[in-house]
Amino acid sequence: MNIQYEVLSDYNVFCVEELCNELMAFQKSKAHIHPEWFDNMTFETRFIPSVKSAKSNFIIIAKVEDKIVGYAYSNICPKQTYSGGFATLEPVDFFDFSTVKGTDVGCLSQFYIRDAYRGTGIGSTLFERSMEWLNSNNEIEDLFIFVSNGNADALKFYERKGFKVSHDILGGFITVLRNI
Repeated sequence: MNIQYEVLSDYNVFCVEELCNELMAFQKSKAHIHPEWFDNMTFETRFIPSVKSAKSNFIIIAKVEDKIVGYAYSNICPKQTYSGGFATLEPVDFFDFSTVKGTDVGCLSQFYIRDAYRGTGIGSTLFERSMEWLNSNNEIEDLFIFVSNGNADALKFYERKGFKVSHDILGGFITVLRNI
């Protein structure tokens, strides 16, 4: 299988719209806590606002025969970005701000590979390239990954890559992992 990887500019993100919407549907299908919260989560409501509010973005895609089969989206944001609302009306802090060393955090925000291409090494490559980018910013010490409930495979993958479960938020809707 000939796999090609390409880093996208912030202006060329629309090619991942279909995959992003597949990710939202996948997360909903796995969720056992509030799956209905995914009903209004789409490329337009999650991905685009995140790209616009971040200080810096890194979007990498995996292609097989010119077909995009996976992507990873990472960003650097002020830690205060992760305070406020989410899919609920209640305010929520995604982590204890006093434990974050700097003013900004790095986050592997979205990560998705089409089912037929899982187990091919694409995920590891997307993850490693994303971590290289995040770690290249010397001002960022704290890295986070937020995993939706029901996605045990993702939790195991990130734990094998060295991330540790920190805590749950929104009554277990999201598990927060950290580079502790």
